[in-house]
Amino acid sequence: MKNISAIKAQIRQGLKALHKPEPLKLSEWADENFYLSAESSYIEGKWETIPYQKAMMDCISNDDIREVNVLKSARVGFTKMIVAATAYFAHHKTRNQVFFQPVDQDAKDFVKDEIDPMLRDVPIMRDIFPDYDMKSKNNTLEKKVFTGSTLDIRGGKAAKNYRRLTKDIVYYDELDGFDSDVDNEGDPVTLGDKRVEGSTFPKSIRGSTPKIKGSSLIEHYAESAEMFFRFYVPCPECDGMQYLQWGGKDAPFGLKWEGENHRTTEYLCKHCASLFDYANLPSMLEKGQWRDNDKGVYIDSDSLFRDIKTDSIISPPMGVAFHIWTAYSIMTTWQRMVEEYLRAKDDPNKLKTFINTTLGETWDEDQGDGADPDVLFARKEEYLHEVPDGVKHITVGADTQDDRVEWEYFGWGENEERWSLGYGRLFGDLTSADFWEDLHGKFRREFRDSRNVIRTVDAVCIDSGGHFTDEVYAFSRKYGVRWIFPIKGANIAGKPVVVMPRKMTAKRVYLCEVGSDTAKELIYYRYKLTSGGGSMHFPLYEEYDLEYFRQATSEFKVKTFKRGKPMFVWHLRSGWKAEALDCAVYGLAAMRLLIQHLGYSLDAPVAVTQQNNSTDTPSRSDWCAVEDDWI
Repeated sequence: MKNISAIKAQIRQGLKALHKPEPLKLSEWADENFYLSAESSYIEGKWETIPYQKAMMDCISNDDIREVNVLKSARVGFTKMIVAATAYFAHHKTRNQVFFQPVDQDAKDFVKDEIDPMLRDVPIMRDIFPDYDMKSKNNTLEKKVFTGSTLDIRGGKAAKNYRRLTKDIVYYDELDGFDSDVDNEGDPVTLGDKRVEGSTFPKSIRGSTPKIKGSSLIEHYAESAEMFFRFYVPCPECDGMQYLQWGGKDAPFGLKWEGENHRTTEYLCKHCASLFDYANLPSMLEKGQWRDNDKGVYIDSDSLFRDIKTDSIISPPMGVAFHIWTAYSIMTTWQRMVEEYLRAKDDPNKLKTFINTTLGETWDEDQGDGADPDVLFARKEEYLHEVPDGVKHITVGADTQDDRVEWEYFGWGENEERWSLGYGRLFGDLTSADFWEDLHGKFRREFRDSRNVIRTVDAVCIDSGGHFTDEVYAFSRKYGVRWIFPIKGANIAGKPVVVMPRKMTAKRVYLCEVGSDTAKELIYYRYKLTSGGGSMHFPLYEEYDLEYFRQATSEFKVKTFKRGKPMFVWHLRSGWKAEALDCAVYGLAAMRLLIQHLGYSLDAPVAVTQQNNSTDTPSRSDWCAVEDDWI
C-alpha cells in the first residue's frame, strides 16, 4: 500500500505541470493573493478590491479587450491595480510583459518601491520566481524572469528602450509624463504597442493623471476608445444614479460648501437637490455602476457588458476608457478636497495641480487668454475713498521705456485682493539725475484712507532692462535698496513670481528675478474673479480708459513645440502695447517681496503712517496734485 501511495504521489507531482487552475478575473485573483506592501501603501495588509476598481481590473484581465485607458486623479489605487496585474499575468496566465515609466529613474524607483516588495510579500509568486530574494541575472531592476514568462521594466524617454521586445502585455504608467514624440520616432504608445502586435492576446494598459489640455496623451487615447465609462452612484435620498462632479459655488449640483469653510462640504444631488455628506460614500460605492450613457452600455457586477435599455449582454469592446477621481476615494474626504481647493484657487500653478491630481482633468493653458478689455472696462467702480477699506499695503510696479517710465499704484488686501489706485507716466531724459528725482517724488506720493490716515508706498519693483540699467541701480541705491527693487524678467514656465537674492550684486542692489510667465498666468486667471481673494478692482479715474485695459490684456499664449514637447509662449497682440500688463506683473512682484522676504503680512492691521487732524476727505483733484503726467 505504501508503494501505491508513493506512486500516486509521484504521479500527482508529475501532473502538476499540466494543471490549469480555474480561470480567475484579476479582481478575484487579487482578493485571494495580493498584498499591500508597507513601502508603498497607506495601510499595509491584504488587498480588498474597492467597488469602483472591480470592473477596471476585470477589463484588464479580459482577453477580448485589447486597450484599457484610465484617466485618473491621485489616491484612487491605480498603481496598485497594475502592480497586481503584473503578478496576475505572470502567475495566472503566463504572459510576457513590459512596463514603461516616463524616464529610466522612474522605472528603477518603481521596481524598488512596488515590484520587489510585491514579489517579497505575495507568497504565491515564489512558486514562479525562485530568485526573488537573491542577486541574479533573472532578478534585476530592468528584468524579472519568471517560470514561463518575463517582465521588463524600462524608461520611456529613449526610442531604443522600445526595441527588441516581444511581449503580450504593455503598460504605460503616468503616460502624460512621457515625451509626446520619443526621439522623433513617434509617440510612446505607438512605439510600445508595436511590441505586442504579434501576440495571441495583445493588451495595452495606459493610465495617467492628465496634464495639459490639447497635448495630453491619456486624454487623447481615452477619448479615442470605443467606450468611455464613468462611475455612477445612487443618491442616498432618491436613489437617482449620477457620477460625482466637482460642483462649486455656481454649479447646479455637485460638491457644495459655505464661504471659505471646507468643513461644511456636502454633495448636492442633481435629481432631488438633497444634500448628503461623505459618510454616505461607502454604501453608495457598493451600489455603483460603470456606465457609458452615450453608448447606452453599463458593466454589471460580474464585469459583463450590458445594454442599458434591454439589459442584454453585449460583446466587450476592443478598447475601453475609465475616468475616476478623488471624490470616490476612501483615502481622503470631500472636506479635505475642498480645503485643498481653497488653498489653491488663487494661484494658477497650485490650481493646475489641483485640477490634474484631484479632479483627474486636464488643465486648459488657454483659459486665461480670453481676457476681454471691454469686460474689464465695464467693471470699473467708484471708490468711496482714495484708499478703499481692505487695503493693507501699497506697491508700485514701474516699466522703463526709452523716453519715459510708466507705473501703477496697487493696494493689496487679504488673500491678495487688489485695488488699482492710479496710473502715471513721466517723460524725459532717463540719463538725467533730475528725471530720477522727479520720479522719486511720484513714488513718495501720499494716499489717504477712510480714516484720513496718510498711507505711502511700501515697495517698488522697477524694470532694470533696456538701456538704463545703471540708472535704475543708482535710483535704488540713492532712495533705498530695500524699498526700490530693480528687477529682471525670467520667461520660464513655473518660475516663482519673484526671487529675491540673498546678497546684493556687485552694483550694491538687490536685483530680483521675476517669473513673468507665472505672474501673467496668475493675473489673467484673476481677471475672471469678481470678488474676494485674488479679485481686481479698477476705479472710475480717467486714466483707466479702454487703452489701459487693452494694454492690461495685450498678450496671449501660443502653443509651440520644442523637441517634441508642447510649450506655451506669451505673444503681444499686433499693434498693442503691454506697459500696463508689465506694471501689473511688477506690482505683484513687489507685493510678494513684502510678504515673503520683508516680513509684512496681508492679515496684520494697517500700519498708520500719519494722522491728519482734518476731517475733510481730499477730492480726486487733490489726490492728483503732484501727478502732472497722467494718461
